[in-house]
Amino acid sequence: MSPPPIDAVLDAVRRAFVDGADEPAVTEAAAAAAVRAATADLADTVARLRGDAAVIDALHSVGRRLTAQPDLSRIVQDATDAATKATGADFGAFFYNLVNDVGESYTLYTLSGVPRAAFERFPIPRNTAVFGPAFDGTGAVRSPGTTADPRFGKNAPHHGMPEGHPPVRSYLAVSAISPATGEVLGGFFVGHPGSARFTERHEYLAEGIAGYTAIALDNARRYERERTLVTELSRSMLPVVPDLPGLDVFTRYLPAATGTKIGGDWSDVIRLPSGATAFVIGDVVGHGVTAATVMGQVRTAIRCDALLELTPSEVLRNVSELTAGLFGGSFVTCFYAVHHPDGTLSFANAGHLPAILIRPGAPVEQLGETMAQPLGVGSAFPEDTTTFPPGTDLVRYTDGLVESRTRDLTRGIEWLLAGIPALLAATDLEAAWDTLVEELTHGRHDDDIALIHVRHRGEDRP
Repeated sequence: MSPPPIDAVLDAVRRAFVDGADEPAVTEAAAAAAVRAATADLADTVARLRGDAAVIDALHSVGRRLTAQPDLSRIVQDATDAATKATGADFGAFFYNLVNDVGESYTLYTLSGVPRAAFERFPIPRNTAVFGPAFDGTGAVRSPGTTADPRFGKNAPHHGMPEGHPPVRSYLAVSAISPATGEVLGGFFVGHPGSARFTERHEYLAEGIAGYTAIALDNARRYERERTLVTELSRSMLPVVPDLPGLDVFTRYLPAATGTKIGGDWSDVIRLPSGATAFVIGDVVGHGVTAATVMGQVRTAIRCDALLELTPSEVLRNVSELTAGLFGGSFVTCFYAVHHPDGTLSFANAGHLPAILIRPGAPVEQLGETMAQPLGVGSAFPEDTTTFPPGTDLVRYTDGLVESRTRDLTRGIEWLLAGIPALLAATDLEAAWDTLVEELTHGRHDDDIALIHVRHRGEDRP
């Protein structure tokens, strides 16, 4: 019922005062009675509106939480828990379809309110008359007494609920339909052993949660497809390290463990015709398919110029000119170094983090700090040369190793430098790097990581 217009309340008060103008006590009583009569339904209306507002707030809160979550398994479990709690169900389930790598479709489910063991021996619900509307998206089903439903118990082999199934009288099912494609992504099924437990408001809540779940599933699937594409593209760009007399080379690429930042980091090892070896590491500023595509173009351009035996400065200048304007608002950092047969190391840096050089008996040195602007921005890339005697190590890395939302870049570099002595003392370099990466990132790096470690063993080079 709608609340009374304010004019009606004022008219009732005015009439009460006019009618009893000669008797103040009567006037006050009449006025109070008139106000009570005119606003009799107002308290109920306010309570109902507050209840509706609370429902909407709760639904939006669930929606924000679901649509901000990129992990599909977390989405469906959180959604199942939310739907079960919001409807007051005894238990709930969400059945959804996935397509595997070879195109086969299969159905998974999550549960809330009961242990998974309670349903493991039962088959997946089929598109029967009772379950069908939720699976094909034709509408919600709300039943006050499932066993009394004329559609119930018509299908073999159980002709109703299997033996040992939790009792269900009240039943509610809604579909999660993709707003982008109209595809039915899954269905929520909630039940209660009591009769007539689900109301129109429960149905509204369940449909709202299903709508947010569909949006979240669309986002998660899109993110997962892009992540898979970018990861495979990035892995296809990993260097195949050639046989390098006197040198041990370790490279590693790690996609982001959390978040969505992936796709712009790479490293490369290029054996040059003169017998020298070029070592490259770089990072496209940006993420996703675009960053991975730009990375592939820049990597190819650097390889072409490197094989012409151009100096580090010339390689970076040519690639910067070639790629100027290619990136839009983005740019690329790159550290390019060449180890020569005479035991020297020449290098140039286009805005990348400094390299770490560790000579025997000498303090750790950082090479190429703030030498030039990134590729696509800078036009001059100063070159330097240093010795690279036997027993020397050279480490290059991208910022995902030392920087995160919770860790300052400078502090991250300090921690990396502090971990270098233990790394160099290890007999298994690969295992030592795994340990150091875990210590630096705690397995939660939110950007991809590329690194390259070159060790001069001390054997004679041809």
